[in-house]
Amino acid sequence: MAAAEQVRAEVEAVYRRDSRRILATLIRLLGDFDLAEEALHDAFFIAVERWQRDGIPDNPRAWLVSTGRFKAIDALRRRARFDRSQADLIMLLEGQGQDPSDEELLADDRLRLIFTCCHPALAFDAQVPLTLREVCDLTTEQIARAFLQSPATIAQRIVRAKAKIRDAKIPYQVPALAELPERLDSVLRVIYLVFNEGYSASAGEDVVTQALTDEAIRLGRLLAQLLPDAEVLGLLALMLLQASRQRARSDAEGELVVLDEQDRGLWDRAQIEEGCQLVRQALRSGDLGPYSVQAAIAAVHAEAPSAQATDWDEIVGLYELLQRHWPSPVIELNRAAALARRDGAEAGLRVIEAILGRGELADYHLAHTARAELHRQLGHIEQAREAWRRALALTRQGPERRHIERRLRELG
Repeated sequence: MAAAEQVRAEVEAVYRRDSRRILATLIRLLGDFDLAEEALHDAFFIAVERWQRDGIPDNPRAWLVSTGRFKAIDALRRRARFDRSQADLIMLLEGQGQDPSDEELLADDRLRLIFTCCHPALAFDAQVPLTLREVCDLTTEQIARAFLQSPATIAQRIVRAKAKIRDAKIPYQVPALAELPERLDSVLRVIYLVFNEGYSASAGEDVVTQALTDEAIRLGRLLAQLLPDAEVLGLLALMLLQASRQRARSDAEGELVVLDEQDRGLWDRAQIEEGCQLVRQALRSGDLGPYSVQAAIAAVHAEAPSAQATDWDEIVGLYELLQRHWPSPVIELNRAAALARRDGAEAGLRVIEAILGRGELADYHLAHTARAELHRQLGHIEQAREAWRRALALTRQGPERRHIERRLRELG
């Protein structure tokens, strides 16, 4: 008999590592989001007791999938006593013969789920929140912060999207090749949002949540095998190049280390080499998109021996290309930061003040962080202090908050 503490620790570890993969498989097997969620929690609850008695199974994920599926069928059977319409569904589920340990089948389940959540029949503003909630287990509060929306608004979108999938019988599958392009923008956006939440968490005490960045890269690789489109390769390259800096982004105490101060010897050279190769492959296609261009910018940073030796002129030019074809205030902000490195703090600050003056990015803490840093460089202590305080009020990640507090103390 396994020790209770050991079993609880193993159940918690499997939940952290595999719960969303298990959920994706249960959704495929059961065809219903809510039923799959209920089955998932039932399976983990049962595991705590059964694994103490019988020992931890060789394949915990397959055990949980199988247990969850049988619990769902039992629940439907009980409901069928009062609702005869459930009988056909029970017969269908009982007749499904997929082996829950079929790793090849399981590997694609999360990709299938992403494409289901990004089906064109769903409202675009619901596709990404639904995917982040169901595929990545982000809370509605985390998603709301990422979209600068209220949690109630995000929750309503997710509920409506689930109902639409159920009522419209949207198929749980990766679409045919001819249908991929119309679904691709949403899928790429979702994968990158997953990556960003892992690379720079919106809240909490960790600078990096590696499980999320690893999962986003894994999904990016799956998608690149399915459709080696320039933008798919560009996104995969961008994630690899950014992930290459993960070990250097926090110190031994878990505190944030900004790009200029990072030990570049800690950067992952294998990821940089693979990312740069993918950038070249994407750019050779001539079919440029925003992910390919952002990956090219990340490659310039990755190949520079130091911040001072970075080719800021090329980075400014690439941001101008992005702003010309895919304009956004965040791109404009990033261009301003690069402009400050190339032409001086005053040049960059003028652009940032103009962005904030238009009312854009007022609730985006990195805009105020950039403004504060440039005012500090120019000796404008009061303006820097005001901007740091505004950034602090908008920041929910512990290491970022402490970084800003240190900057405020340095101002005296």
